[in-house]
Amino acid sequence: MRVLCATTANDGHFGPLLPFARACAVAGHEVRVAAPASYATAVASAGFHHEPFADAPAELIGPVMARLPTVSFEEANDLVVREVFARIDAQAALPSLTDTVERWRPDIVIRETAELASLGAAERFGVPHVHACIGMHEVASRFAESVADPLEDLERRAGLDAGQAAAALATETVLTLVPEGLDRATDHASPEARQVLRFHEPADTTESPPLPDWGDRDAPLIYVTFGSVTGSLAPFAGVFREALDALAEVEARVMMTVGRKVDVDGLGPLPTNAFVVPWWPQDAVLPHAAAMLGHGGFGTTLGALAAGVPQVVAPIFSFDQAVNGEHVASVGAGLTVGLGPGVVERGAAQIPRLLEDPAYAASAREVATAIRALPPSAEVVGVLESIVS
Repeated sequence: MRVLCATTANDGHFGPLLPFARACAVAGHEVRVAAPASYATAVASAGFHHEPFADAPAELIGPVMARLPTVSFEEANDLVVREVFARIDAQAALPSLTDTVERWRPDIVIRETAELASLGAAERFGVPHVHACIGMHEVASRFAESVADPLEDLERRAGLDAGQAAAALATETVLTLVPEGLDRATDHASPEARQVLRFHEPADTTESPPLPDWGDRDAPLIYVTFGSVTGSLAPFAGVFREALDALAEVEARVMMTVGRKVDVDGLGPLPTNAFVVPWWPQDAVLPHAAAMLGHGGFGTTLGALAAGVPQVVAPIFSFDQAVNGEHVASVGAGLTVGLGPGVVERGAAQIPRLLEDPAYAASAREVATAIRALPPSAEVVGVLESIVS
C-alpha cells in the first residue's frame, strides 16, 4: 500500500501525523510525506521520503499578516485559517500535490487539519483520504466552518464538481489521539456525523537523557514550554522573560525550552530557580514534572495529559490553543487563562494552585489512563487497508 501523508510546514501539525505514518511504515507499506519545500529537513529527520510542494508566496502572506494586529483575536484567527491555510497555502501546494498524486498514485492520503490541497488532489483522482486531527475535534469543526469560500476556489482549481470538496471534508474519516471524554468536555463540542477513530501513541522506549542539575533538587519541577513556533514570531518574543520573572519567586525548579530560534543568552540573567535550553526531549522532562505552563499547542498539551501532569494553558496566538485550554480546564486537569495582554504572567500566577491542590494532578492522571486505554496507533493500519480495499 502506498500512503501519502500531507502537512503544512509546522511541527505542531506534522506531529499528529507521525504516529500513523510510522505505523504504516513499520507494517511494510511505502510512506511518503508531502510538505512545503522549506520543511524538507523536518521530513528527512522523521525518516520519510519528501514530496515537496511550493511554499506560500511571501508577497501574499505578508499583507494578511500585517492586518492581524489591527483586528480582534477571533478575527485574526479566522483570517489565518481562511486566507492563509485554506486559500494561499492550498493554492500554492495544489499543482505539485496534483502532480504527486497523478505520478506516484498513492492508495490513500492522510492529511492534517490545516492541509487542504491534498484533499483536492485526492478527490480529483479518486483516491480515498482520511483526516488526522491536530487538536480537539472542536478545532477541526471550527476550521471547517471558516473555509467554505476558499474550498470553492480549490474545487475550481482542482477540476472538481461544485460542492465536491466540501462534501468530502464533511464525511472523511477522522483519526485522533484524543480520548472521547476530553474531546467532548466543553459545551462547544458537538457530535459528529462522520467516523472518528481514536488511538494512542505508544511511549518512546529510547533511553532519555538525565535532567541537568540546578536549583533545589527537592523542589517540585515546573516545565515551561511555548512550542516551536512562538520564538520565531516577533510580537511574542517577550513571553519567555515574562514567564521567568513571574515564576522567579515560586518555590520550585523551572525548566524552560525556548526553541532553536531564540538566543538563550539574550534573555538576560536567569532567576536562581530556572534552567533554560533551546530544546529538550519532552518525554524526558514530563515524568519528573509536578506542573506545566504551556501555550496550548497540541503536542505540549497532549504530552502533559498523557504523562498525567496538570497544566496551566496560556493561549498566545491561535484559537486552537484557547480551545485546548478550555478542554483541559473542563476535565479538571489544569487551568486556562483568558486571551489578551499579560496572558503568560496571568498563567504563571496560577501555577501555585496546581502545586497546592492535588485534585488537578488526580484529574490529569485520569486523562492519562483514558489515553492509554485507546488502541495503539499501529491498529490504524488495518483501518486504512480496509478503506483502500
